[in-house]
Amino acid sequence: MQSIRNLFRAPWASDVQLQGKTVLITGANTGIGKEAAADLATRGARVIIACRDMEKAQVAIKEIKERSLNENVVCMKLDLADSKSIREFAQAVNEGEPKLNILINNAGVMMCPYGTTADGFEMQIGVNHMGHFLLTYLLLDLLKRSSPARVVTLSSMVHSWGSINLDDINSERAYDKNKAYAQSKLANVLFTRSLAKRLQGTGVTTYSLHPGVVQTDLWRHMNAPQQFLMKLVRPFTKTSAQGARTTVYCAVEPALEQESGGYYSDCAAANCSAAGKDDELAQKLWELTCRMLNITWE
Repeated sequence: MQSIRNLFRAPWASDVQLQGKTVLITGANTGIGKEAAADLATRGARVIIACRDMEKAQVAIKEIKERSLNENVVCMKLDLADSKSIREFAQAVNEGEPKLNILINNAGVMMCPYGTTADGFEMQIGVNHMGHFLLTYLLLDLLKRSSPARVVTLSSMVHSWGSINLDDINSERAYDKNKAYAQSKLANVLFTRSLAKRLQGTGVTTYSLHPGVVQTDLWRHMNAPQQFLMKLVRPFTKTSAQGARTTVYCAVEPALEQESGGYYSDCAAANCSAAGKDDELAQKLWELTCRMLNITWE
């Protein structure tokens, strides 16, 4: 019902300006991330795009600068599939940036063949959840010092088809790329919910979101029947610019200042799955993630 109601609402728009603010967005060299970066740069923010492929990042930066008329856009190398890279990146940000007002955990992999990260995590849970969990942990003190600040994490409606397999989070016993993707997107919702509780009173708020069914190159790992289905529904899908709108909404909308931990779609609060509201599951996932990353985050 939520999405049907949202079809009849006027598209969200806001003239909120971000001069003097710093935004960090992962995986912003293409798709939704690049569109969000361009929007936030147009609002006057300093924008750091964190990407694995620096060649693509340089091309994206040139385009973002031209579109936004904002020269304060930079790229930094980050590989979310390698905790060493994440730690080096976070150290560079913490040492080089006086503030961080908005962290957007945007990068992701989708329905890829089985593979593992440098740390041995299944690729989808490793990049989509573990990588962003560690990155947020390492940047949290800077976010707190910069408050009010926001952490925005891209999930998907696919989270509602997912479950968290605490006994085999890395899908080592059996791998289904669709289930592994849904698990990672549910983990994003649960992470946001848990993080909000831990950040109460700090001035840092958190949001997860479904960007919509968006035409992006994440589709490349779909099998033939899935590709055919996506071609059929293509007229009803969103462009990257439309898909970025809810990201920007969660990053800048003043009405969300007193809200934290929620799930959003089409620039409005949305219902997540029952599993996405399961605080016991969220706590167990939090503890497991900390153990796997070898960090202590109370």
